[in-house]
Amino acid sequence: MAVPFTAYLLTAKEEIPHLDDDLILLLNEIVSATKEIAGKVRKAGLLSILGSAGKTNVQGEEVQKLDELANEILLENLKNCGKACQIASEEIEDCLVVSESGYTVAFDPLDGSSNIDVNVSIGTIFSIHKDSLMKPGREQLAAGYVIYGPSTMLVMSLGKGVVGFTFDPESGNFLLSHPEIKLPEKGKIYSINEANRDKWTSEGLRKFIDYLKGEKYTLRYVGSMVADVHRTLLKGGIFVYPADKKNTNGKLRLLYEASPMSFLIEQAGGIGTTGRERILDIVPEDLHQRVPVIIGSKWEVEKCLEFLHF
Repeated sequence: MAVPFTAYLLTAKEEIPHLDDDLILLLNEIVSATKEIAGKVRKAGLLSILGSAGKTNVQGEEVQKLDELANEILLENLKNCGKACQIASEEIEDCLVVSESGYTVAFDPLDGSSNIDVNVSIGTIFSIHKDSLMKPGREQLAAGYVIYGPSTMLVMSLGKGVVGFTFDPESGNFLLSHPEIKLPEKGKIYSINEANRDKWTSEGLRKFIDYLKGEKYTLRYVGSMVADVHRTLLKGGIFVYPADKKNTNGKLRLLYEASPMSFLIEQAGGIGTTGRERILDIVPEDLHQRVPVIIGSKWEVEKCLEFLHF
């Protein structure tokens, strides 16, 4: 019989010292919010919540109606649960300070906004620290994502490996479906927006991609980080979002995307790097700091670094 999410946490509590009742409650609130978001995603075309909200976010990006709604749902759940002292969202400029101590949550409410209107997989990413958001990713107590695809899945790590849960619409529960997600040491898929090839600042990266083609690798790129990293976790290979001439420091956000995804990748046996340093060792200097991202199977990431530093 598949184990429900809360039951899993109560069992895991015996093996994970930092998993206390407050963290369990907080995780349940995040999951509750994503269930509501999943429902809105499924009915988006019927609820007039597709398309632009007519505004831009702190990143200067066009906000989608569903982005805005997902952000509001998560903020309300986290504020009301009483266990989050600091809350930060990719969609808002400043950190919301609720209390002096407790758990901090950083989240991307709906990753892959450009795919919303065309019914392609999108997702929610979250990261949890203790007391302060501005800590290196290696100190995360929990990180994960929910992918809204053909089925809704929650993939999470509490620092003891990676597990996956699939949402069962009949019971209304996330049920344990992937008790131990291990990243293959080597894959056959690379994921990068190759249309930007001429804009990449690294010639070594271009040579690495050419090398993968010579090794008969397959290109797969969805354009939602959640979807591309989810495939990488299950199938192996490499996901790259490099710096380019327009985004010289990279485009993906450290707190909301790069750090939680690197935590998952490393917990599953892979590597996460900017090309210069381990992503999980970076101490954030800004809430919306951006970094280049190279994550995936050990073999491909190490080979990529060889080309970058040749």
